[in-house]
Amino acid sequence: MESLDPQNQTSIETAPPQKPKAWFGLLFAGLLLAGGFGMWRLLSPSGEKPAVAQSQGQPPRAVETTRLATGTSTRTVQLLGQVEASQQSTIRAQTAGVVQEILVQPGDRVTEGMTIAILDDSDQQLGIAQAQAELAQQRSNLARLQVGTRPEIIAQRQAAVNAAKAREREAQDNLRRSTALVKEGAISERVLVEARSQVDQAIGERLAAEASLAEAKAGPIREEIDAQKANVAAAQATVNQAQLAQRRTQVIATQAGVVQTRHVSQGDLVQSAGEIVSLVSGRQLDVFLELPEELSGRVTPGMSIALTARALPQWKQQAAITAVVPSADTTSRRQRVRVQVSNPPNGLLPGMAISGALTVPSNRSSFVVSRDVLTRRRNEWFVFAIADNKAKPIPVELVTDMGKQVAIFSLELRSGQEIVIRGGDGLNEGVPVKVVGGAS
Repeated sequence: MESLDPQNQTSIETAPPQKPKAWFGLLFAGLLLAGGFGMWRLLSPSGEKPAVAQSQGQPPRAVETTRLATGTSTRTVQLLGQVEASQQSTIRAQTAGVVQEILVQPGDRVTEGMTIAILDDSDQQLGIAQAQAELAQQRSNLARLQVGTRPEIIAQRQAAVNAAKAREREAQDNLRRSTALVKEGAISERVLVEARSQVDQAIGERLAAEASLAEAKAGPIREEIDAQKANVAAAQATVNQAQLAQRRTQVIATQAGVVQTRHVSQGDLVQSAGEIVSLVSGRQLDVFLELPEELSGRVTPGMSIALTARALPQWKQQAAITAVVPSADTTSRRQRVRVQVSNPPNGLLPGMAISGALTVPSNRSSFVVSRDVLTRRRNEWFVFAIADNKAKPIPVELVTDMGKQVAIFSLELRSGQEIVIRGGDGLNEGVPVKVVGGAS
């Protein structure tokens, strides 16, 4: 029994030191619970809204207000496209020939009337000589008709008539002798037939000679002169055509532009209508931009657009949409708009990529307000309304950011409602406010 007393005494003496350790554990657990609750309150979704003012006795905050008004919001859309030449033409040869000289290279600027190439004109020179000879012949014939028959021609034809009459008389005498001899039986009937044939032939020759003499004495009629004048005019037209073909051996630019492609070189044989060079207009370009599908039908000619090009960092030009192409592009399946650029910069060339900033009205109902009315807290936008002289946060949707102004929407907002425009930073729900400016 005595041996157990020390053990009991020891147990009694060692038990009290364990109590402070238990209290220390409880204190540590309480601290952990308090910290966890604080973190839960901090991360809780209910903490996203501005906290309700804790102090009801703080003085009112001075704010300025404005009244909501409905408006049309706009947004800027970036369009992509490329530059195309508004006028593109191919200079062709108008006559055949060998290229003697080509005077331009791709990239050269040409003016209207400038010589592009020179063709060999040997064939054209021969054509001119032949046409001029034919013209001289026709003019000679016309002059002969206009002067009339010369006296020596009339005398010559009169002599022909006299000779024909003499042959006729001789044939008549021969016929009478042959007739008498046939009656006497001296010659056969065959000789009489030949004599009569000679008389008929002589009469025909006399009549032809007399007709020729009468024609010479009468001179050319008006119709013959007019017909010959027409022959002269036709010959003159042939000469003009030959001369025109010779002039066309110098290929001339019909309009100003920039040489895009050269199709021939020196020594090439080109036929009529053969390609020489291709020109693009340097004074006017067309920009074709593709529209997103949601803008189809909402873009109209005349809308303003700002053009920029990566190849020309310093260039920016405000232009207007010229036309809306009424069909979709076969490759992108998107509708395109055309913007005409007059007097473009020298570095802007057909085929370059270009972009345009188009401002279009939004099709959503919204309120257009100053950016100052917005307050952003935890990725959410708020505006502060005033209810019973206290701040009331209203979550809103930012429809469009237009720079100094924004378009917002919320089912809790109404036209004419008073909202805070200045002094809203740091406001919380229920904080007393005092309007010192703006809408009353």
